[in-house]
Amino acid sequence: MSALLAFVHHLAAFTLVAAVAVELVLLRDDLTVASARRLLAVDAVLGGAAGVVLAAGLLRVFYFEKGASFYFQNAAFLAKLALFIVVALLSIYPTVQYLSWRTALREGRAPAIEAARMRRIRRLVHWELAGIAVLILCAALMARGIGSF
Repeated sequence: MSALLAFVHHLAAFTLVAAVAVELVLLRDDLTVASARRLLAVDAVLGGAAGVVLAAGLLRVFYFEKGASFYFQNAAFLAKLALFIVVALLSIYPTVQYLSWRTALREGRAPAIEAARMRRIRRLVHWELAGIAVLILCAALMARGIGSF
């Protein structure tokens, strides 16, 4: 069961990274009806993958692997968990913006979005990806036993 849960955790993590990368690609060009719809769909995949990463990760920490006491005494794990929360918080603004586009999309129109708002969304998604990269570094450190108190 432990190996299966690790597989699910990693698959969801890779899905999450791919979704953020796809968001960046979709955000680099002008917004169209098609790209706005894709952003909504990709963001839903991102949210689902984040939920699976969190659930599988917590199950691994508390019921499988080395136990919660091991993980909560490791600075790399604590940094990884903190970064996950930061990335989740960074993703709220883009998600809210994407969801606000639904009315225009139902009417078959591309959402009207100010240039400054679009720059803010792009910047946040870039920060999400950067946070995920550092999170992956923390995971590698943790897996090598680095960071234990």
